[in-house]
Amino acid sequence: MERVRSLVVAPLAVTAALTVGGAVAASTAAAAPAAAALPCQASMSNSHPADYTTTDVRVHTAAYASVTTVAHYRTTSHKKTGTAGSRGNATIDYYISGATPGYRVVVSVRVVRGGRSGSCSTWFTPHR
Repeated sequence: MERVRSLVVAPLAVTAALTVGGAVAASTAAAAPAAAALPCQASMSNSHPADYTTTDVRVHTAAYASVTTVAHYRTTSHKKTGTAGSRGNATIDYYISGATPGYRVVVSVRVVRGGRSGSCSTWFTPHR
C-alpha cells in the first residue's frame, strides 16, 4: 500500500501530492494575490481660484511614479502628466481661464510605477 502526503503552502494555495516511489502531482488552487495599490494623495494649492489664475494639483505617491491628472470641467476635460520626484511629490499646474464660476471641477489622479497603480482625486471651484 502506498502512502500519500499532502502539502499546502499559503498564500499561493499550492497542493502537491507525493507518493512513495516517485510520482509527483501538483496543482495551483488559486492565483497569487494582486499587488497592493500604489499610494496616492492629492490636494489643491488653492481650491477656490479666480478666473485667469493658476492653481496646482499637489500629488504624493511613490518615488518616480508617473502621474496623470484629468480636470473635469463643466463642458470639457483637460489631461496633464508629470513624474513624481525622489520623495514622491509631483505638482501639476492648471491655468483657470474662463471656467464656469461655482462649478466644482473634479480632478482625477492616476499614478503608475513598476506595474502597480493607484488613484485618488481632489477638486476646485473657480470664481470670478
